[in-house]
Amino acid sequence: MALEANERPEQPIAKFESMLKTDDVYFFDAEDFEDIIHHYLNHGKIALAKKAIKIGLTQHPDSIELKLLDVEVLVFENNLEQAERLLDKLQLLDSANEEIYIQRANIFSKKDNHEAAVNLLQRALELSEDSYDIYSLLGMEYLFMDEFKLAKESFIKCVDFDQQDYSSLYNVIYCFDFLEDYDGAIVFLNEYLEQNPYCEVAWHQLGKQYFSKRMYKEALTAFDFAIISDDSFIGAYFEKGKVLEKLGEYHEAIENYETTIQIDDPTSHAYLRMGNCYERLCNDEMAKYYYYQTVHEDPLLDKGWLAITDFYFKKGNFDKALYYINKALNIDGENAAYWKKSATINAALKYHDQADFSFKQAVELGNYELDTWLSWANVAMANKDYDTALHILTQGKEFYPENAQIQYKIVGIHLLANDKINARIRLKDALKNNAEKIDLFQEEFPSYYKTEWIQNIISDNKRASR
Repeated sequence: MALEANERPEQPIAKFESMLKTDDVYFFDAEDFEDIIHHYLNHGKIALAKKAIKIGLTQHPDSIELKLLDVEVLVFENNLEQAERLLDKLQLLDSANEEIYIQRANIFSKKDNHEAAVNLLQRALELSEDSYDIYSLLGMEYLFMDEFKLAKESFIKCVDFDQQDYSSLYNVIYCFDFLEDYDGAIVFLNEYLEQNPYCEVAWHQLGKQYFSKRMYKEALTAFDFAIISDDSFIGAYFEKGKVLEKLGEYHEAIENYETTIQIDDPTSHAYLRMGNCYERLCNDEMAKYYYYQTVHEDPLLDKGWLAITDFYFKKGNFDKALYYINKALNIDGENAAYWKKSATINAALKYHDQADFSFKQAVELGNYELDTWLSWANVAMANKDYDTALHILTQGKEFYPENAQIQYKIVGIHLLANDKINARIRLKDALKNNAEKIDLFQEEFPSYYKTEWIQNIISDNKRASR
């Protein structure tokens, strides 16, 4: 039995859900069905949206808007061929409907054909009277294409239309950041704030831009305005704390981090920053307390384990440092920074075999920093494994072909291996490239530097370069 809508005074959604619980069939206007379906889609209730579409099309079989919502669900569920067939039929009925082009664009986007999606969205713009949502979709397509300037322009149009659209505002700033146009972002945000002086989000983002440019006093002012606009804005307190650290105001920084903990649940990042502040204030007990709180709150935060490790390493307590870096490695054995730190600690403890293994792991995981190659070679030298040391530095030379430290260390290792022929060749090459840095060789290999034949080579190079 079908009932007219005026027999049921409830709101459409409540009435629809009531109908699902009974054997009654209520009649709804097509617009009511659209509202019901949008409600379920916005709340992620796809099954209920599909039920509403099915019933809606039963009552309004000619409704193009309901059929387009059916297409939207099909696209969401990756039933792209079925969606395209339905769009073909709808386009014959209403070729000027911008939503048809929007859904076709969504299909092309799902197929990673973003250029085609952009073309369709631009066609939709020509047909649409309300372009806000289309510009948002365009912005996302441009992001997929790494066209950050065009994406920025699209999201700016969204912000111009709705200044409370913080999602688009964040996307605008993301584009500025990617383009490293911090000055442009600052100009944009200041203009936005002239119209919205109490927008905590914009003040927060402005502070971060100033922070990127090391304009710490300006950043501090921006974060203060963010807090004035919303005194429960945790992000503003946290970022203000980071600025105060840069200014050496560690007590005030701690106060801001403590505020974030008072407002909401504690975070490992706040504990970590507080530990760092206390360490800078030489309060070791409080520093340790907050570092331990950091890893207790988030055992997977690598910066927390590294902070504890570094704390003990700087104190010369290498055994404890090794204990904590090993705990970190048990959690994440694929972290190159952990392995490098492990290598450094093992080297300090003169555990050369373990240090060699750790350096090897760090390099295999992508750590190619200069000091990694130099320190790894030092470990091999300590083991008197000169062939390995030379092999390590040869690898490092591929990344740093003109580096004087590597070149002069190779000379010294050849001498340690009693290979004067290769030492002479390598020394001449090093002097040719970096004669002014011969003091590196003198500092690391003073006994060889003083020998007569080395001095003769250095003198010959000086004469030749005149």
